[in-house]
Amino acid sequence: MTDAEAIERVVEQAAQDLGPVNILVNNAGAASSAPFLKTDLARWQSLLDINLTGPFLLTRAVLPDMLEQKSGRIINVASTAGMIGYSYVAPYVASKHGVIGLTRALATEYAKSGVTFNSVCPGFTETDIAARTIDTMVSKAGRTEEEAYAELASLNPQGRLVQPDEVAQAVGWLALPGSTSINGQSIAVAGGEVM
Repeated sequence: MTDAEAIERVVEQAAQDLGPVNILVNNAGAASSAPFLKTDLARWQSLLDINLTGPFLLTRAVLPDMLEQKSGRIINVASTAGMIGYSYVAPYVASKHGVIGLTRALATEYAKSGVTFNSVCPGFTETDIAARTIDTMVSKAGRTEEEAYAELASLNPQGRLVQPDEVAQAVGWLALPGSTSINGQSIAVAGGEVM
């Protein structure tokens, strides 16, 4: 995600094998938690590189072909953390705010190009990241696994974690031809956590 030359090679190979990329979903991400004053520069930079620079590099690699085709979809998986803030994850929050800002900037810059740029912003979702968060809450905060899960689920007014297929369906909808007028949006998939 952070190697510009490798990304260029992958996109070139994909274009040779399958034709130009017309849908890009930037979904790689990483998170870790620590109090802000215990967050060192290496942790900060690593999370920004993966969560923000990676989407920048991939978008830059596929956008020229999309512009030439006058068609394309770039969908960034951000987070509700990019719409609001959470304690103990400042680098993650900053990187996801950056992804939403990148999405909005490109949606404005290329509004007449036929390419759309949107973000899907899941709340806590049943993924490896949520599982690691729960493990951290158990080991560092002395909560039981059930208490930690319940605390994360309580952020969602529906009282549950989002399911990965719910996020995938939102991404799929944004990729459809009928979503041409959806541009520059940050769509929360979070049971009403962000309105």
